Amino acid sequence: MSGGSTWTGAAVAAVTAGYALFSRRLATTPLSAPMVFTGFGVLIGPIGLDVLDLGHDAGPVLTLIEAALALLLFTDSMTVRRRDLRTGGFLPLRLLAIGLPLSIGAGWLLAWPLLPGLTLWEFALLGAVLAPTDAALGKTACSSPRVPPLVRNGLNVESGLNDGLALPFFLMFLAAIPGTIASEDGVGGVFWRALVVSTAVGLAFGSVGGWLLTLARARGWVTGEWQQVVVLAVAFCAYSVATAWDGSGFIATWMGGFAFGVALRKGEPAVAEPAKERPADLAEYVGGLLGTLSFLVFGAVLLGPALEHLNWRIITYAVLSLTVVRMLPVALALTGTGMRLPTLAYVGWFGPRGLASVVFGLLLVEDRVPGIELLGRVIAVTIGLSILLHGMSAPYFANVYGNWYDAAKAATPDLREAQDTQEGFARQHEGSRRLR
Repeated sequence: MSGGSTWTGAAVAAVTAGYALFSRRLATTPLSAPMVFTGFGVLIGPIGLDVLDLGHDAGPVLTLIEAALALLLFTDSMTVRRRDLRTGGFLPLRLLAIGLPLSIGAGWLLAWPLLPGLTLWEFALLGAVLAPTDAALGKTACSSPRVPPLVRNGLNVESGLNDGLALPFFLMFLAAIPGTIASEDGVGGVFWRALVVSTAVGLAFGSVGGWLLTLARARGWVTGEWQQVVVLAVAFCAYSVATAWDGSGFIATWMGGFAFGVALRKGEPAVAEPAKERPADLAEYVGGLLGTLSFLVFGAVLLGPALEHLNWRIITYAVLSLTVVRMLPVALALTGTGMRLPTLAYVGWFGPRGLASVVFGLLLVEDRVPGIELLGRVIAVTIGLSILLHGMSAPYFANVYGNWYDAAKAATPDLREAQDTQEGFARQHEGSRRLR
């Protein structure tokens, strides 16, 4: 192992251990894990101690972050049930089916006047990269008992699914840009390999893997500990095979997790496992840990260098991306639902940009997108600003919104926000998306 890699490993281990030792104490403060790890990443990156540099450590960096997203895509889609989109499910359904495409379009149009020098498809790519949300960056907003279950559930379901739904847009826009690796196959080739083939691979591995695990559990062949390993193995098999066939490993894992979850639930009546032996627990924990470490890498190799090239155009786009580009589509998506203005503002504000956007940004570097210097800076600053603003504001706004909700519910018994909803997805994901 080279000296640079050794120091990199030592720095990452030291920061991780330091946070772990004070994690309980930090959990009572507005400082979230992504905030702490991003800050230390900037410190040990090229503009700080220069311990971690993407130019020297590109392979391990990309492997770490891609593994984190693959696992989280798999475990998130495992939990998808139709009941999550029933009753109060109108909220995530509208946010995903209407709000997400509108956010991509708004990000595309906003980049046009603010970021001269980029092409039409690079504008579109920026919109797709910054569209997915990550609830873990504002965890209190999606987990506080002061917030009505309908809203908590909606934000968690949206966060768990929109990164997978944004992937096709990202891949198609990338293929439309001349000079990229993806453009060599053309839009048609990318559609075939990344969407059709990858979907088939994911569904096949997920269905077979879920069926085999269900069979093994029903006959008592597998221990609780090794069930956890099966989930990891199936996720990485789907990812690896799709990648080997020049497809999208992320789409394969997202579809694989969905098929795996369906297969497991079909076998639930025959298998009575205690909640503590949920097969996805280890994968969720490992994905969460890798995801948290990814913010350290993000701070070092993306955000730090971007801070040296700030200008008013980049800052303006970042601010508008977190406000107008998110909040206006949310308001349009929820028109006619009966949700009050404070709810629209709350849901609109808490759309943090996180791990999926980090991975998409690094994939642009790997794919040699012509406008990557400017795109990378805009993406990094937007994510960095989101980590800070959403992390710091979550406890305060959750309390303010909770006060409004209590008063509105007392005055209006049939308040739309008070509607009962299924909270299974939200409860599973409040602690799994990232270590606290």
